[in-house]
Amino acid sequence: MEESEATTQNKTVDQVCGPNSSVNRTNEATGEVSSQVPNPPEETAARYKRLKLFDKVMQKSLEKFIDHASFNRFASMFRPLYKKNPQRMESIHKQFIEELQRTIQDDISRLIEEGRLELKLNELDQLESAAKKNADPAWRPSGVPEQDFCSFLIPYYQKQENYMRQELKKIQAENAALSQKAQAGRESLAQTELRISTTVDEWKASVTEFERLASSLYPADVFDV
Repeated sequence: MEESEATTQNKTVDQVCGPNSSVNRTNEATGEVSSQVPNPPEETAARYKRLKLFDKVMQKSLEKFIDHASFNRFASMFRPLYKKNPQRMESIHKQFIEELQRTIQDDISRLIEEGRLELKLNELDQLESAAKKNADPAWRPSGVPEQDFCSFLIPYYQKQENYMRQELKKIQAENAALSQKAQAGRESLAQTELRISTTVDEWKASVTEFERLASSLYPADVFDV
């Protein structure tokens, strides 16, 4: 049983950091093949150390968890069966531990793959590099919750205020354009009404002049019988 545990623990680093590791499979699935952009040896070594450290932490946690599933505790839960056949019970416990370790290792590998651990570590490298290049002191809590809360919210509200002002300017510009179009439409309508009124007046004047000429050419008494 101890040999099986040691073998499982040795396989974990290869599963996480090896060429066929779940992290590499994740990169291939997402199109992020690390070989396309070669990393400096020191970055590759540092990343490998972080993955190895992560694996070591996982293995320590797994060992502590397995310790709670010791044979004595396992046998105490099934004491009648243990008294009847201790060797059989020991074999069952061995199979139980192997299956438990395998299941946990599979879960860890799946979490590494689904969580895209190597990508997150790369992002951490970028954040660390950016922090080193930034000469400004990092933010630290002042000890006064109200001030810390305001220092967090004020930039957010200022950003929202700037956004609302920009949107207001856009709306005002659109309203001004619409107002100009409406004014131009009213002026055009007024000119059209004026032309119509002028045309009607001219037509009335023409009719009046025609009636006057007709009456002067043909006096009314000429047609009297």
